[in-house]
Amino acid sequence: MTAQLTLSRAAFGAGAPAALPPVEKAGADRSGAPAHAAEDIPAEPSPAARAGLTAGLMLALRFVQARFLSVWGLLAAAALCPAQVFADFALFSALANFVAIAALLRFEAVFFQNSDRERLGRAFRLALASGFAFICVLTLVVLAAVMANWVVAAFGALFLVSLAGRAVIRLLTSEATAEGDFATVGNSNIVQALVQPGMMIALIWPLGATSLALFAADAIGHVVAAAYLVWRRREALVRLARPAAWSRPELRESAARWRAAPRFLLPSALLSFGFMIIPLLALPMTSNALLAAHVALAMRLLEVPTQMFAAVSVPLVLSSLRARAGDGRQQWARFVTLCLFVAAAGLFAAIAFVAMGADVILDGTQWEGIGQVVAIMALFYGGIALVAPLHEMASLSRHPRRQVATNALALVAAGSVMLWFGTLSLALLCAIGVVSLGRMVAHVQFAWTRLGIDAIGAAPALRS
Repeated sequence: MTAQLTLSRAAFGAGAPAALPPVEKAGADRSGAPAHAAEDIPAEPSPAARAGLTAGLMLALRFVQARFLSVWGLLAAAALCPAQVFADFALFSALANFVAIAALLRFEAVFFQNSDRERLGRAFRLALASGFAFICVLTLVVLAAVMANWVVAAFGALFLVSLAGRAVIRLLTSEATAEGDFATVGNSNIVQALVQPGMMIALIWPLGATSLALFAADAIGHVVAAAYLVWRRREALVRLARPAAWSRPELRESAARWRAAPRFLLPSALLSFGFMIIPLLALPMTSNALLAAHVALAMRLLEVPTQMFAAVSVPLVLSSLRARAGDGRQQWARFVTLCLFVAAAGLFAAIAFVAMGADVILDGTQWEGIGQVVAIMALFYGGIALVAPLHEMASLSRHPRRQVATNALALVAAGSVMLWFGTLSLALLCAIGVVSLGRMVAHVQFAWTRLGIDAIGAAPALRS
C-alpha cells in the first residue's frame, strides 16, 4: 500500500497537463468521412497526457493486489465446495466470458485507432447501442430456454446479470484505457477482487456449497465492479453518451464505416477464446472425475496470472501504440513483443516450479497430484498469456483476416489433438500445450512484421 501511494502521487499528482492534440471540427473525421453535427465533443484535460511508465507501474501494482485478494477466496471455495461444483462454476464462467466478447461486436477496438475524441464519441455510442441490443436479444433467448425447461430460471437470471456486468466492464475499461485513466482500470479490479470472493464465502453459508452460491457471487462481483466504473467515469460518459448526440443516421454510418470489427475482429476474438477453453471441452472425455476436477481447478488457478498478465499489458500496449505510426510503431511493437515474451516465460516457468513443490503439501487430500497438472498446463497458459496483448495489437493492423486464420487453424489443431488422444490425460494436456506455443509463435511473427505503416489508423483503404 505504501508503494501504491508513492507511485500514485508520482503518476497523478497535481500539475499542468501536457498539451493535447487538437480536436477536429465537426463535419469530417481524419479518415475523410463526413461526421454528424452531434460529433462536437468538447476537449478536456485527459489523463492520457500524464500516463507514462510510472502510471504503468501503478496499474501493474493494482492488478497484483487484486489477484492476491481474489486468490484466497478461490482457495477457500475449493476447500469448501465439492469438486463437481467447482467444475460447474468453471463452465458458467467460461460461457459468460465467451458471450461477453460478442456483446459489443468488438466495436470497442475502434477506441484505440487514434486520439481523435470525436471518433471516440461515435465509436462509444455505437458500442453502447450494440451492447444494449445484444443483451435484449439474449434475454429473449434465455427466457425461451427457461420456458422450455432447458435452463433453471435462477441460473438463467444470474447468467444475464453476470453477462451485463461483464459487458459494461468491457466497454468502460476500453474507454478509460483509451483516455489513459489507468487508475480507474486498476481500482475496478481491486473492487471486484474484494467483493466477489467475499460474497462467495458469504453465500456458501446460507445456500450451501452449491453452484448457485458461486454463480451469484460471480454476478454480484461483476455488477459492483461495473457500477464502480460508471461512477468513476461518469463525467466522460455524460459527454460521450449525452442524448443530444444520438441519431440513427450516425449509428448507421458508424456501423458501415467500422464493419470490419464484427466481420473480422469479433470472429478472431471468439476463436481465440475458444482455443483458451480447450481443456474445459476435454473434461467430459474422461471417466476419472478426480482428474477432471484437477484440470478444472488448475484452469481457475492459472487464469489468475493469465488474466493479470493481459490486464496489465493490454492497456499499456494499446495506449502506447495509438500514439505512434509508421516505422516508429513497428519498432515499438518489436520492443514490446520482446519484453512481453521474456515476462511471460519467466512468470509461467516460476508457476510450474512452485506447483510441483506444492504437491508435497497436498498429499492425502482430494487435490493430491494437482501440482503436476498445473505445471503441465502452465505451458498452455503461458502461450495464451503472451497472445492476449499481441492479439489486441493485431486489431490495429490492416490484415485482420490473418488473425482469424491463425486462431481458426490453432483451434482446429487442438480439436484434432483431442480426437487423436480420445481421452483426458496428462499426455493430452502436454500436446495442447505444444499447439499453444505454435499459435504464440504465429502471433509473435505477425506483431514483429505487420504493425508498421499498415496500421488501420493510417490507412483509409480499409473502412474499419
